[in-house]
Amino acid sequence: MKRLTKILFLVLTIGMLSGCGYNTMQANEEAVKAAWGDVEATYQRRADLIPNLVEVVKGYAKHESDTLVAVTEARAKVGSIQLSKDVMNDPQALQKFQQAQGELSGALSRLMVVVEKYPDLKANENFLDLQSQLEGTENRINVARTRYNQAVQTFNTSIRIFPNSMTNSLLLHLKPKEPFKADEGAKEAPKVKF
Repeated sequence: MKRLTKILFLVLTIGMLSGCGYNTMQANEEAVKAAWGDVEATYQRRADLIPNLVEVVKGYAKHESDTLVAVTEARAKVGSIQLSKDVMNDPQALQKFQQAQGELSGALSRLMVVVEKYPDLKANENFLDLQSQLEGTENRINVARTRYNQAVQTFNTSIRIFPNSMTNSLLLHLKPKEPFKADEGAKEAPKVKF
């Protein structure tokens, strides 16, 4: 009888542990970290391309230095923000990071307007290549942010559903992750003036 009780207890324990979600929550948190790494990598790619783009434009548009200075300063501001994996858990740090990236995007948009003023620059092969790379990078950033938000949603759901929520509250104490949000004023369509 004791042996049967021990076997029954062992079977019940294994059954309960397999359904507690511990491993699922761990895997989902790792997916969030990996997705965040992709976001960082795409922003780094953009930061690496910008100095080349600025140098090409400088050669053609010396008198539009204000725009070039704005791009350089925005890139420097982005580079000065020290990122760690903890930024995912700190809404203020994530907001500061997003704000700096938004300022850089705005400066790059102004740079593209400068380019429209100089047809010779648009025809330059080096510029066309850099512009294409930059557009591709912006698309990669958007895809990386979307994938990060999907990973965050999966993770946040996994720590809130039963029985995972009990496992989390008793063993892991994992906090929900912050997703990327739209920039301030993104709901309004940009105004284009000619």
